[in-house]
Amino acid sequence: MALDGFERFDRPVPSWFKKAKFGIFIHWGAYSVPAWAEPKGELGVVPDDIWFAHNPYAEWYFNTIRIEGSPAAIRHRDLYRNAPYDDFLDQWQTDKFDPRSWAELFKKAGAQYVIPTTKHHDGITLWDAPGTGTRNTVARGPKRDLIADICDAVREEGIKFGVYYSGGLDWSVSTLPPITLKEHVKGIRPRDAAYAMYCHQHLIDLIDRYKPDILWNDIEYPDFGKHQGEYSLASVFDHFYNNVQEGLVNDRWCVSHSDYTTSEYQHRLEMESGEAWENCRGIGFSFGYNQVENESHYQSVESAIRHLVNIVSRGGNLLLNIGPTASGEIPDFQRVVLEGIGAWLSVNGSAIYGSEAYTGAPSSETPWIRWTQNENNVFAIIDQVGQYSFEAPLVSELSASVFGGEMLSVTREGTLISMNISAPVATGPIVVSFKK
Repeated sequence: MALDGFERFDRPVPSWFKKAKFGIFIHWGAYSVPAWAEPKGELGVVPDDIWFAHNPYAEWYFNTIRIEGSPAAIRHRDLYRNAPYDDFLDQWQTDKFDPRSWAELFKKAGAQYVIPTTKHHDGITLWDAPGTGTRNTVARGPKRDLIADICDAVREEGIKFGVYYSGGLDWSVSTLPPITLKEHVKGIRPRDAAYAMYCHQHLIDLIDRYKPDILWNDIEYPDFGKHQGEYSLASVFDHFYNNVQEGLVNDRWCVSHSDYTTSEYQHRLEMESGEAWENCRGIGFSFGYNQVENESHYQSVESAIRHLVNIVSRGGNLLLNIGPTASGEIPDFQRVVLEGIGAWLSVNGSAIYGSEAYTGAPSSETPWIRWTQNENNVFAIIDQVGQYSFEAPLVSELSASVFGGEMLSVTREGTLISMNISAPVATGPIVVSFKK
């Protein structure tokens, strides 16, 4: 990327983020009222010419219903008689929302940071954002500052708090056509001075009100703001870092500076490298709650834990999304996965939190093995029980123990070691610890 003056922000990645490994994303908005999308598959797998008209992301409902002939548009016409999208804001009632119970669940899940959407691409803000008039959740629908509610609750549990903001797309501020192809995502977006000022006001307000530990932008940032000086994105970064000393910004601003890079499902996998990176995904195929999804679309507890371990073993963090119902309930299938991850981390977290990738032994699919390490130990995270042999590191002591279990009898023959492991204490892979 060409130099643009943002290099002056380059600094060490705050250690808390590299140690955290696991965060919770929250997609909640007016789109949670219709809560409908076609569960076609994961981003990065579904062909581009199919994706947008059959978008699996329920939070893209506003765009999908504007694509002529799409199943979402036909359903919206038949069920809602082509009602304006903003009717969903007025219908959005959060009578079952209990931020404390959410935060308690996130704590139980072992999450170290939480990032809710403050403004998604539909432009509706979940706080009383400047310049939004009544198009926010304080003036209409829920009639409350949902961001403050979530922020206060998670921080009371000792969890870091970040904010998602859609700087690149806002379908409410222009008459741009719907996005139907991937190349439209960055092409059909507001770029002008007025929108750049609008985003600037929002970001400064988010920083001043909530002092977020992470600014998580999406898609891009309006071109007019990509300069130095007053009312620029650079001035936002200045304000952020001056107010949040250990804060981070992600890489989706499309400027030369970021504190870490991001991938999404199977998309942008080339960003999964470097000192700090993060994969985000939903438990199903959508971020926003999708009433159409069923068990065939969800991650199981076991697959979610494997995904977390796989990401961490390669040096990344996992930002796992929940999509609450419009009323504020976390669906059972999502709750089960979070509780399952938490139960596993309560036994095996020492191999995850504060760990680093370990390259002294190969990962394996049969048996399924991933490796991490800390200052004193090397960890084999193995999804198999019984007697087996595998390639192992040449550690100083040929002894091993299972987290939550016992010391193991280990034999070595060349680069292979053999051991016999009984069933795990918690559902999911077993962690075998070797002393360095």
